[in-house]
Amino acid sequence: MSAQNSFPPKEPRLGRTIKNDFKQLKIKQDLGDEYKSLKEYYLTDERKKKLETMGGCRRFFLIPWWLLKALFFKLTPFRRILLLIAIFSILISGDNQINNENININLITPAIIGGLILIFILALELKDKLLARTELEEGRAIQLALMPDKNPVVPGWDIWLYTRSANDVGGDLLDFIRLDENKSAIAVGDVAGKGLSAALLMAKLQATIRALAPDYESLSNLAAKLNNIFYRDSLPKIFASLLYLEVESESEDVNFVNAGHFPPMVISGNKIQQLRKDAPALGLIPSAEFHEQSIQIKKDDVLFIYSDGLTEAQNERGEFFGEEKLIEILLENSSRQSEQIGEELILQINDFVGKAPVFDDLTISILKRTE
Repeated sequence: MSAQNSFPPKEPRLGRTIKNDFKQLKIKQDLGDEYKSLKEYYLTDERKKKLETMGGCRRFFLIPWWLLKALFFKLTPFRRILLLIAIFSILISGDNQINNENININLITPAIIGGLILIFILALELKDKLLARTELEEGRAIQLALMPDKNPVVPGWDIWLYTRSANDVGGDLLDFIRLDENKSAIAVGDVAGKGLSAALLMAKLQATIRALAPDYESLSNLAAKLNNIFYRDSLPKIFASLLYLEVESESEDVNFVNAGHFPPMVISGNKIQQLRKDAPALGLIPSAEFHEQSIQIKKDDVLFIYSDGLTEAQNERGEFFGEEKLIEILLENSSRQSEQIGEELILQINDFVGKAPVFDDLTISILKRTE
């Protein structure tokens, strides 16, 4: 162990931390953002719809009450009892005194007890959050380690791969597999749902594809096998879309199978062709049939693959990014390198979304023929 790592990290100075916090504080904006996130997390869709039909005055009083109720029911039974004791202690406190000949009780003491109980509950909730955060960060680190290089080298092709999750971990699949000296595969998929559950199923699907792909010449048979495994091992009503393709060095031919995924696009000059989606997602039907498709990508043509997190990205007004805007950007930038096309697209998406919350994972794969 080096001397550099033999001592624990120095604890931050309290005064300096508070000073820096005040420098970064934007009260109106921060309070608004935090309040908005509370409503988004705690209020059900039904209550959100009810709020849209109410007047401002009624909403002003009803939202805090609904938030408090939702918070109360999220606590464990023990913490709920503690919260009730704390609230009761604060309500009966004050400057009032009970006096008689032998007793003089100042009721400010219950306020102190109630405040300490609230701090205790807050500490417990924070502990749970930090433990969950640590586990999610470790999960994210593993996911990132499983991600392929963003610019895999395949002679005759210019490839750019990109993915980002809406939460700490995501349910989108993106992988690059070197099958042999001349053949490589790219898998793009989307597991239903998001967060940890989708991420776990995505990791399982990725491992299954990596294990099976080198042994299958027929992509139809490969997809059928993947479907049977996913149907057998996943939870009810859980499915995953998948687009799996194979490319060869120095060849224009691309063979692929599309299991319920967004159809890829081929950009050739000022034209865009959308390829077919002719099979269900994995896990929906136990004996589904899948069909291998083939297409030739000529020099300077672009094959574009994406997940629904792209076209369904929403701005603060609830508008979708949409396919029309995507096509416009692709046509304007198709002459550029694949990474430049992708980075321009991400820039435009970020500008469009602004400060709106991100609801879905986003995955993009761009393959451009260079010879």
